[in-house]
Amino acid sequence: MSTVDIVLAGARGHGRWHLENIRRLQDKGIVRLAGICELTPLTGDDIPEGLGTPEQSADFGALLDSTGARIAVICTPIPTHTDLALAAASRGVHILLEKPPAPSYAEFRRMADGVAAAGVACQIGFQSLGSHAVPAIRELVEEGAIGEVTGIGGAGAWARAEAYYRRAPWAGKRRMNGVDVIDGALTNPLAHAVATALALGDASRAEDVTRIETELLRANDIESDDTSCVRVTTANGLQVTVAVTLCAEDPDEPYVVVHGDRGRITYWYKQDRVLLQRAGHGPEEYEYGRTDLLENLVDHVTDGDDLLVVPDATGAFMKVVEAIRLAPDPAPLPATAWHLLPDEDRRVVPGIDGLVAAAADSLALYSELGADWARPHVANEVST
Repeated sequence: MSTVDIVLAGARGHGRWHLENIRRLQDKGIVRLAGICELTPLTGDDIPEGLGTPEQSADFGALLDSTGARIAVICTPIPTHTDLALAAASRGVHILLEKPPAPSYAEFRRMADGVAAAGVACQIGFQSLGSHAVPAIRELVEEGAIGEVTGIGGAGAWARAEAYYRRAPWAGKRRMNGVDVIDGALTNPLAHAVATALALGDASRAEDVTRIETELLRANDIESDDTSCVRVTTANGLQVTVAVTLCAEDPDEPYVVVHGDRGRITYWYKQDRVLLQRAGHGPEEYEYGRTDLLENLVDHVTDGDDLLVVPDATGAFMKVVEAIRLAPDPAPLPATAWHLLPDEDRRVVPGIDGLVAAAADSLALYSELGADWARPHVANEVST
């Protein structure tokens, strides 16, 4: 089997993870890192050992042309995703596009329609959807393991130091220089919780969403939300509620829970771990493997394997992004609702860990759970 040449756009920050993953696949003999697109070239110390000396350029299109790469991995600032994906597609180059795929639904459609018209493959980088746990949970549901599904919850209680919002000019921004960014907790760091909850609710596509309610707040001095929740009503009548924060007291693994009338299934998506709890049985825990999305894309290009996360399978997630984009700017929490941990240089919202878990458990929004800093519930609502 011949190796597939790859260009990586965006090799710093999260791009370092892609460098290591490309090295893993290069060690297996299935890919070769042909080029790196960065505004400032990487030095030898920045490139993991074993990747050689790939060509470097700040001109993405020229780099694709000179290397003849067949796949481009795009891990650049959110507002650049659509134009870079279309630049690759116009050259017949297949794409792995980091999440979120775009900062607005219009930009997402421009990207997805352009890629489809060009006839190239595009995989969206929701790694949690490559987990073998996802089809396993769907099978448990279809078998009636937890009875009739009554709703889906998602919870993410993470912590980010204030330096996190200084890591890049666009970090924590809703807009920059008149362009949408929408870098909030629900749309970027904990986007997997939203996309995975929608997928397990059989509501991945744009047409699967009928109503979206948002509550967007912030403890940090940023534009975007860092403590937020969203409730999606799906076309089949289910409610999907995801609550997140980057101001947790005790950060923990994010999860999605499928509620049934005779049990529940909890999925810790970063660990590929599943807990089945149902009436008349003891708890059953399972761990699953995961298919890497870049490897799946390579197998699609070379052998015709089905792609795991095509753009249209993220349409419902992008409807959530659009609702957040159109919502009023996140409300600052009162100074009495948070405090600074000096040793960790991060802001904490007391009680938020329990509220996040309660929202996932009850499918209620923060204001409905009695959070004294959440305004009485007047939904920032979008009907689709």
